[in-house]
Amino acid sequence: MSDVWVLVDHEDGTTSKVTHQLLTAARSLAKETGGEPVAVFLGNGWATAKERLEKFGAAKALVGESEDFAKYVASPQVEVLSKLITERQPWGVLFASVAGGKEIATRVAARLQLGVLADSTNVVVDGGKPVAEYSAFGGSTLVKKTLKKGPFLVCVKPNAFVAEEAPVSLKEESVDVAVSDDAKRVVVSERVQKEAGGRPPVESAAIIVSGGRGLQEPANFSVVEALADQLGAAVGASRAAVDAGWYPHSNQVGQTGKTVSPQLYIAVGISGAIQHRAGMQTSKTIVAINKDAEAPIFQMVDFGVVGDLFDILPKLTEEIEARKSG
Repeated sequence: MSDVWVLVDHEDGTTSKVTHQLLTAARSLAKETGGEPVAVFLGNGWATAKERLEKFGAAKALVGESEDFAKYVASPQVEVLSKLITERQPWGVLFASVAGGKEIATRVAARLQLGVLADSTNVVVDGGKPVAEYSAFGGSTLVKKTLKKGPFLVCVKPNAFVAEEAPVSLKEESVDVAVSDDAKRVVVSERVQKEAGGRPPVESAAIIVSGGRGLQEPANFSVVEALADQLGAAVGASRAAVDAGWYPHSNQVGQTGKTVSPQLYIAVGISGAIQHRAGMQTSKTIVAINKDAEAPIFQMVDFGVVGDLFDILPKLTEEIEARKSG
């Protein structure tokens, strides 16, 4: 078959933003493969998810609802998805390049003896096969790779594609979700919900404003937060700022932190060491604000501002606020 599948990333039926992005990518790929974009939904809350999947263009959905997907760790999804792929032979499957998506993708690949491409920032079809882009060697090189054997498994980073609505009437098919005892060996004993803040998480944000050692002290992250709030953005931090205790490690962008690919990345007071560039260089548009005109960050930006961030950021924040209100 030539259908392009998307494994739906969701929480009790509430689909994630990256799922909508993957469906947008699947629609584009399906035009090249001659198939349809198909959502594969495993878990609970299908009634909640259906409307959103239709809104973003899923022509068909393979639906498997079972408590087993929440009670046990990954193995039920791996088992059911592997069986579906073997039976139906889609052109390929797109996964969210997040912890859960990558775990399922790699385990399915091992079970079916297929290759898998992880952390892709773009996927196109060439000669009937996927060509995926991703960064390598500490972010210094942009690599294009393809898989020779299908079905093709590709993990795509959040924000690699812009989610575009394309409402359709979705065809729904229930699938067998019988799970073996072997897949039930690792049990989820407890789920702890992390308290959500008012800003989006760094790893999935479309806009990120990051601060570094140029902020001079932790209290000065307030100017970064103010700009981020006006833009509806996440707040990131360089390794130097995190190591100094200025901002939580969960917000660190870089090779030893989060690897991100937002539509807009604003680096404030960040010199641009290779460790940091490895985590954000696939951002669609990069803006840097730094008083050092020789800072390495300026070698990779789309727009660079040389100046004092303590003068520039408040004025930029005020201007954005004025335009939003006017």
